[in-house]
Amino acid sequence: MHLLVLPGDGIGPEITDATLRVLTATDRLLGLGLEIETHDIGLKTLAEEGTTLPGRVMERIPQVDGVLLGPVQHYDYPSRADGGINPSAELRTAFELFANVRPCRSRPDLSVLRHPMDLVIVRENTEGFYSDRNMVAGTGEFMPDEDLALSVRKVSAKASARVARTAFELARTRRKKVTAVHKANVVKLSDGLFLREVRKVAADYPDVELEELIVDATAALLVRRPHTFDVLVTTNMFGDILSDEASELSGSLGLGGSINAGHDICVGQAQHGSAPDIAGRGVANPTSLILSAAMLLDWLGTKHTAPTMTAAAALVESAVESALSDPATRTRDIGGSLGTEAFTDAVLAALDEKGGER
Repeated sequence: MHLLVLPGDGIGPEITDATLRVLTATDRLLGLGLEIETHDIGLKTLAEEGTTLPGRVMERIPQVDGVLLGPVQHYDYPSRADGGINPSAELRTAFELFANVRPCRSRPDLSVLRHPMDLVIVRENTEGFYSDRNMVAGTGEFMPDEDLALSVRKVSAKASARVARTAFELARTRRKKVTAVHKANVVKLSDGLFLREVRKVAADYPDVELEELIVDATAALLVRRPHTFDVLVTTNMFGDILSDEASELSGSLGLGGSINAGHDICVGQAQHGSAPDIAGRGVANPTSLILSAAMLLDWLGTKHTAPTMTAAAALVESAVESALSDPATRTRDIGGSLGTEAFTDAVLAALDEKGGER
């Protein structure tokens, strides 16, 4: 399997190095045959080449088996006309990576919740209120005059149906329940369309329960009764906000893995930002990107019917959980004392131990 790695900005290179150490060790243990190709993007290529996302990188993506994307500092990028392309948004739209899949599972002494959480949020990834990706030309935001700003929300039947199907397929492998999150009591047309398509897809999955919840109620119930959720499916902005909430409630945003999946291409991506304030200090928690890499391996295992890749994903996840379970082998952001390198060493030690048990 050939992986394209894009370290990104801020702490991106540090947590990418940690993740590649874990992937290399997993490859050694299981014989995955991984080939790693790395390219710079973001602020580094903006300074050197005048763009945050060189064309050669975009050309390579369809030619490889999977992509690993570090966090990017796109808030600080210049306009698109000046080379400031948001790599995350561009990859999602250009390659129709329509499903952002974010699992959230609470750890007993890290979570603030009274009940355990074990859920997956499946977020539509290509349209919604995200104005930098919902139009074929221009953006969904505009200002008729200096005191008026307008934003267009795009919700299509096609996008709603395909992300719903991803959620139902996933629910079939779990506890067979999908919660469709919406605000159709207010945005009646756009969320009404979303719900219409979800219900159509639900008819093909009679073995999976469909629940419908308003987004503000969902935000509250993630705190009150997280154990009643299995798979949640929703539109772009709602999914972005709810998945960050769920990750923080379950332990930390830094613990959340994430993939952006289409029919033929998948990008593993850390759920958090680039944290420029701690870049270069060796204290960043690499868990999110390591778990995202494990999710990428699992996606590849399913797509290519490759049980060894699936086993590798489970092994990496188990090793990370082992390190997180011991307060002595946690990073500082979650109450431990370890930096990036030492935590990665702990994951590698657990990986060797668990790999030897196979």
